[in-house]
Amino acid sequence: QLVESGGGLVQAGGSLRLSCAASGGTFSNYNMAWFRQAPGKERELVAAITWRGSSTAYSDSVKGRFTISRDNAKNTVYLQMNGLKPEDTAVYYCAASPSGSWDSGYWGQGTQVTAFS
Repeated sequence: QLVESGGGLVQAGGSLRLSCAASGGTFSNYNMAWFRQAPGKERELVAAITWRGSSTAYSDSVKGRFTISRDNAKNTVYLQMNGLKPEDTAVYYCAASPSGSWDSGYWGQGTQVTAFS
């Protein structure tokens, strides 16, 4: 089970930190990622991190502003979001991939992030 928290309403240029708490599995062995979906748009992979945290990847739209990290001792993945823009407004989802496929992995319920100008 994955539970996201930390979403909210923030003025453009501000920051938020999302958390994803995992339970019920050996998530320390899984690659993890954050996705987002805005109304009327397709789901977008925002950031991903390998199971040991040794490698990360970001979409071009957030590179340099967002940072993904994990604490395997706490079974938690984070997304630090700085310099938020109105176009970052979306529901953000945490995902875990035990098999190399996000679609067949585990997903959280999502948390709303709204950045206003």
